Amino acid sequence: MNRWQFGATLTADGVSFRLWAPAAKRVDLLLEKSYPLRRGGDGWFCADISGPRAGARYQFRIDGEIDLPDPASAFQPGDLSGPSEVIDHTSYRWRASDWRGRPWQQTCVIETHVGAFTPEGTYRAMIGKLDHLVETGITALELMPLADFAGSRNWGYDGVLWYAPDSVYGRPDDLKTLIDEAHLRGLMVFLDVVYNHFGPEGNYLARYAPCFFTEAQTPWGSAIDYRVPQVRSFAIENALYWLREYRFDGLRLDAVHTIAEFGEVSMLRDLSHAVGGLAAETGRHIHLVLENDANRASILDAEQDPAQGKYRAQWNDDYHHAWHVLLTGETQGYYGDYRHSPRRDIARVLGSGFAYQGQPSAHRGGQLRGEPSGKLAPTAFVNFLQNHDQIGNRALGDRLESLASPEAIEAALAITLLAPAIPMLFMGEEWGSKTPFPFFCDFQGDLAQAVRQGRRREYAYAYAAYGDEVPDPLDASTLQSAVLDWEARNEETGQKRLALVRQLLAIRMREIVPRLAGAAFGDARTSDQGLLTAHWRMGDGATLKLLANLSTGASTGEYDLTGTRLWGGWSDGPIPPWSVVWRLDAR
Repeated sequence: MNRWQFGATLTADGVSFRLWAPAAKRVDLLLEKSYPLRRGGDGWFCADISGPRAGARYQFRIDGEIDLPDPASAFQPGDLSGPSEVIDHTSYRWRASDWRGRPWQQTCVIETHVGAFTPEGTYRAMIGKLDHLVETGITALELMPLADFAGSRNWGYDGVLWYAPDSVYGRPDDLKTLIDEAHLRGLMVFLDVVYNHFGPEGNYLARYAPCFFTEAQTPWGSAIDYRVPQVRSFAIENALYWLREYRFDGLRLDAVHTIAEFGEVSMLRDLSHAVGGLAAETGRHIHLVLENDANRASILDAEQDPAQGKYRAQWNDDYHHAWHVLLTGETQGYYGDYRHSPRRDIARVLGSGFAYQGQPSAHRGGQLRGEPSGKLAPTAFVNFLQNHDQIGNRALGDRLESLASPEAIEAALAITLLAPAIPMLFMGEEWGSKTPFPFFCDFQGDLAQAVRQGRRREYAYAYAAYGDEVPDPLDASTLQSAVLDWEARNEETGQKRLALVRQLLAIRMREIVPRLAGAAFGDARTSDQGLLTAHWRMGDGATLKLLANLSTGASTGEYDLTGTRLWGGWSDGPIPPWSVVWRLDAR
């Protein structure tokens, strides 16, 4: 029985082809010869063809005018303009066949880009680095989007064929092998998916299914119309497809605040219910995470398992932004919303989730942003000091390590990696990598020039200051500059930082993780001298306590030092700059 309504599916004696093309008058299937597809109800064109098997390549000819790939193609061996390939997902023999995932409380994420993680830039090359992740204390490998994009390099957010992992990184079985090897080592694997837009090059849906889109616009093009049942099913099936056929342990949904919603039951709720059904059916731990600038606490529930319309957690931009302002002094753009008191914002995030919980945002023209979040579990938030956006959306793609002192960064890491929220690192951050991660893509012609001009407008100040030092996003060398330098891990500074991160994550797994189920926010506050205090009620009744001096000068004040010390300390007297102490009080 075929569980997918989109794409090509193997049958007992051939392949079943289906295309939803409501605006097309005629569709022909191009294999070794042409086959007319029969038109059914609701815009579907179908054909069951005897003979072709896995590996067969095909296209659809629309109204005798244009030959196009399958929008639900499982693989594009020759990029977007080439034919689609029939894939037999049942042929892969999983070695970690009993893997059911890990509870959310055990999650420590590292975000990666397949093309920049290793010099080879492939799925299989990543396998050689999995042991490093395990030894570091990472429990979840997150891959930036894989959906097939135009050209040979891209961040992934310009994907057009949502079901096809891009061939530049390897074949589908190579991706499965990476995931399988990760599972054998106890690593979860998450995938970043984009359901708010399609990329600007190679998207032909408007030609034969214009009702895919609304008149609403996202920052990247036309919004998708999820009021249309087939369009909604296309996205939800895609989520299930990655989770079932590739056995990803979770998905991170990109920028869901830009998904057009029109008051009806949201696509996000239906997707969560569908994934929850898969988790219940298979007995797997499956985790759904959001990026959502709107800070909608009402759609988060870290402890709802399986998902029943809500999401496990959200990437917490407020946490990053407040720390970035404190550590670098930068206040341009959205950082301006945190310029008045970044320490207070850090305390608010540690004490109740978001910094913006319904307050006006000056960066957004005074618009109220966010919902109250203090009643959520701390694990409903993924906290980080760096990610692809916050590095790559800088003109030079420079990392925090190039902008702040090592002492300040290490204090921030000590708080991020031991606080009850879910921690996330960006690839190489565990050893303090300075490898930049600038924006890169591989468009051609007018679109390429438009991207260049757009970047010059957005970063006019940087082009004025740095000129030709600003990397050209279309040049192949820009991706090469982003490839991690793994040798830097072995340098003295790299070894020192890596040892710190490993020690912190070992403490987290031993002392924090077992107490996270049922944990709750307590209180957090900061003094004028930069002294931060916070506490949380853990699931076993213990109290986790934090004391930190987030300033460049010694600090004094009243503070509680009761409980067993987990990390940090100093001799008698004022608290030294950038000192962090964690204690656990089991009383």
